[in-house]
Amino acid sequence: MNPTATSIERSGTTVKIDASGVYYRDLNTVLREVVTGDVERIDLVNICGQRYIGTDLGREVEINIHGTPGNDLGAFMDGPRINVYGNAQDGCGNTMNEGEIVIHGHAGDITGFSMRGGKIFIRDNVGYRVGIHMKQYLSKVPSLVIGGTAQDFLGEYMAGGILVVLGLNLRAGETHKANFIGTGMHAGVMYIRGSVERHQLGKEVGIVELNAQDRENLDLLVAEFANHFGYDAKEILAGDFIKLLPLSLRPYGRLYAY
Repeated sequence: MNPTATSIERSGTTVKIDASGVYYRDLNTVLREVVTGDVERIDLVNICGQRYIGTDLGREVEINIHGTPGNDLGAFMDGPRINVYGNAQDGCGNTMNEGEIVIHGHAGDITGFSMRGGKIFIRDNVGYRVGIHMKQYLSKVPSLVIGGTAQDFLGEYMAGGILVVLGLNLRAGETHKANFIGTGMHAGVMYIRGSVERHQLGKEVGIVELNAQDRENLDLLVAEFANHFGYDAKEILAGDFIKLLPLSLRPYGRLYAY
């Protein structure tokens, strides 16, 4: 059904939309119409599985989501900031170009898929194949920060950007459980707080020492993460980090050689 007049309230530059029972296409049509004006903040309440929220939006506007958005939140997004007060499903930030997504909960599989700009911060855990095909071009360097831990194939085929896993919900002495980390990775960098065994890594990546630039990257991103979710950045940064880099720019080049 289409949103009714009573489901949309406006106060100055803030718009509130009650999405209860609203079909995802109708909701996204309304969002595109709203952001063409002078609106600075959009509050979405009673969100329950609507897909593609924030897709193709190319203007700096704050979108606050109360509930659980569906797949491909912020896909192809180019400017807004989205705050999710709950969990997010699969494909969050799919091919995102610019902007920011902050998730106060968990996120599903393939979060940050082909992400090419902007930032994603997730308070808790993520699913499988997170950061797959992340990339960067010139000044665009996407960043994805995970407060908890991740499942298998983290950073698979990663081609650029910065991926950080903080492991804040791991118990003392507990290691990350993901396997095939960095499989096919050929650019970008991963920072993992805590420990992993060598057999958990894809054969395409190696563990190297952090340098001054790495510390600067972590200082900035962890400070932002801590600010979003109420953590102590210094306490997080006091933990041990490992750095993963690809061993080759063409890990599968020989498969196609004659």
